[in-house]
Order: sequence, then structure tokens, then C-alpha cells
Amino acid sequence: MSKPQRKPKPGLGRGLGSLIPTAPPPAASEAPDEGSGADGGAGVGAAAVSRETSTVEGGTPSGVDLAPVAGAYFAELPVGAIAPNARQPRQVFDEDAMAELVHSIREVGLLQPVVVRKVAADGYELIMGERRWRATQEAGLEVIPAIVRETDDTDMLRDALLENLHRSQLNPLEEAAAYQQLLEDFACTHEELAQRIGRSRPQISNTLRLLRLSPAVQRRVAAGVLSAGHARSLLAVPDGEAQDRLAARVVAEGISVRALEEIVALGDASEEALPRRRPLKRSDPATTEYAARLSDRFETRVKVDVGKSKGRITVEFATLEDLQRIVDIMDPRNRTDRVI
Repeated sequence: MSKPQRKPKPGLGRGLGSLIPTAPPPAASEAPDEGSGADGGAGVGAAAVSRETSTVEGGTPSGVDLAPVAGAYFAELPVGAIAPNARQPRQVFDEDAMAELVHSIREVGLLQPVVVRKVAADGYELIMGERRWRATQEAGLEVIPAIVRETDDTDMLRDALLENLHRSQLNPLEEAAAYQQLLEDFACTHEELAQRIGRSRPQISNTLRLLRLSPAVQRRVAAGVLSAGHARSLLAVPDGEAQDRLAARVVAEGISVRALEEIVALGDASEEALPRRRPLKRSDPATTEYAARLSDRFETRVKVDVGKSKGRITVEFATLEDLQRIVDIMDPRNRTDRVI
């Protein structure tokens, strides 16, 4: 008499094992016998699948009739066999969040698999999960749980875009560039694209308009020092140089979106039209001018405070990449991208 089977712990393996096979099924295969295991026909890395996955592989939980997902299977793949998605819309990865994920993976492993497609006999390309894949590499793991899925080239950018949109991990410029690429790939209208990715047509159209901003303004938006609301307000200014001047003062002076809209509505984009903050008690025109010049030079907000015996300069940055950009401006002889 066989011992009662212990109920598997809830987790990654159980869910994937119930829904996704660990190898692509043969074309004319029959359903396995009730007592058969999952060893036969296992795909790459299937032997390393967790015990929870193997336990439920031969059947389904009682009372639930689950079927494998067509065109997809679960496997644990060598990290080095996976290449990043060349059409990944996301370009900026938060260093602090990445460090936390690396620590979590080292402690408990990767709980959510990446999604890949097979591109060679032993090679794969990422569809979703580049941050998880990068963190797994940094954590020193040799294999990574993955769902291998059949995906056409035309769907690669769409799938990567949707994952990042659902996680709210794209900055406005990355999102706009991805929309533009999808429009070109699908040769469709804004309305058709909205239906494909589940976004409203006005949202797509307004985001795409950000690509009409001057390069300097786009850099500020991508760095996170200028909000999308400010950027949309600047779209009403036709002259690129005027956009740059307004953006620089908005960052330096902390002008609100509503105040910027009022300035643009008056049709005067000159620096004199911008409201200035009330100066600090010990500030003077000289320090205000220095702060404005530094803000223009570093393309971010700079604050100059003067005390009784000493002063202080505060330079704001949005990300570590933005900080590196500012440091390179301060010390051009030691630029990180300088050719040795």
C-alpha cells in the first residue's frame, strides 16, 4: 500500500508544472498513464526542475482539469545560453532595485521565470525578464528557470513593451520610442496599435508627441529630472531653443506644470516670463546667477546656499547613470567613455 503523497508547497514549480510541460510534446504523443512520471522526453534542464514541478507533472490537482499551454514549455536553462532581446524598449535599469533583486536571488533563488524563445540548437533569446536575467548573472547562478515559447519576430517588441508597461518600468521617452517602433513594424494606425496593446489612442498619441521635443529636453525627461507633464507643456513651444531655455529654468527653479502651462499660454517663452522662487535670506543676485549657470551646464537643478562662514552647492540627479553623466561633465579627463 503506497504512502499518501505529501501535498506540495505552493510556489513556482507547482503552478508551472500544472500548466506548462517541461518539454515540447511530440507531434502524435498520447496522454501519459496515470502513474507515469515526467522524465520521458524532458527538455533542456528538465532534470533540474524543482520537486514540486515533478510531483504534479503526471497529473493535475484533484477537481481541476488543466491543459498544457500550446507552444510553450518550462525548463531550467544555462544563463550563458540566453541572449538579451535586441529590441528591448527599456534602456535604464535602477541600480538600487537591481542590487535588491540580486540579493534576493542569492538568498531564495529566482521565483519568477524569464520568458525566452529558441533561436538556435542551443541558444535562446529573451522575450521578457531582462532585469531578472541580469540579476541572475550578477548573483553567480549558472541556470535560470525559463518558459520557452514560440514567438515571431513581429511579436518580440510588443511582448517586451507590454511587460514593462504593466510593471511601469519605462520612462516616457522609452515608451514613446517603443510605440513608434511598433507603428513602423505593424504599419498600423494609432487606433489599431491601441487595440493591440490595450492602451487608449489619446495616451499613445500624446506619448508619441514627446519625440518632437528638442534633444536636450528629451535627455532631461529620460534622466527623470523633467516630468512628462512639463514635457507635454513644452510641446506648445515651436522653437527648440526656447524649449531648452524653459526646460533649464524649470529644472533650476522648480517651476510647477501649471505655472509652465500659464507661461506657454501667454506666448512668451523668455526667461523673464518665468516666475522665480523667493530667494533665501542670505541669497543675492550673484548666487542666483551661479545656480542658473550650473543648472544649464549640468542640465539638472542646482541649488546654491550661502551661510555665515561657508556655502554649499547641491546638485540633483535622478539615477546613477545621470550622476555619472554629471561627474563626466565635472571631470572630463576621466570620462567613463573616454578612449584610453
